[in-house]
Amino acid sequence: MRVETSRFGTVETTEDAVLTFPHGLIGFESMRQWVLVPDPHNPMVAWLQSVTDPAVALPTVSPRRLQPDYKASVAERQLVPLQLRSTDRVYILAVVSKSGRTLTANLRSPIIINASQRIGCQVVASDDLPLALPLAQSPMRSLRIAA
Repeated sequence: MRVETSRFGTVETTEDAVLTFPHGLIGFESMRQWVLVPDPHNPMVAWLQSVTDPAVALPTVSPRRLQPDYKASVAERQLVPLQLRSTDRVYILAVVSKSGRTLTANLRSPIIINASQRIGCQVVASDDLPLALPLAQSPMRSLRIAA
C-alpha cells in the first residue's frame, strides 16, 4: 500500500499498518485512517500521517520521554472505541506542536493506540496535565522537528 505524504513523499506500508480512529482526532474528526511514520532525523519522533490527506501529519512522542512518571486519568467511556482486551498492547503518544519558536507537547490529550487491534483514539485526561509543555523544560532537549 502506498501513502502519499507532503513531508516524506510516497511511503510504502502494509494494510495492517493502518490505524483506524473511529472518531478521528481532535480537530481532524473526519480523518479516520492514519499510519505512523518514523522521523528520519529523530528516532524519538513518529509522525501520525493521515492516509486520506497527504498534507496532514502530526509529530508525536512518547509522553514518558518527557515525564518518566507520566500518568493520565481517563474516563473508561473514552476507551470504549479501543475494544481493549487484557492481552492487547497499548501505546500512548503526545502530539508535538510549535508555538512561536517553542516546541510543546500536549500531555492532557494523549493519543492511545491499541496496537494489537490497530485502533486508536484521542482522549482528554481529567488530570491537571499541561496542554502545551515546553520541550525545553523536559529531559528531551535534543528534539528538532519541522512541526
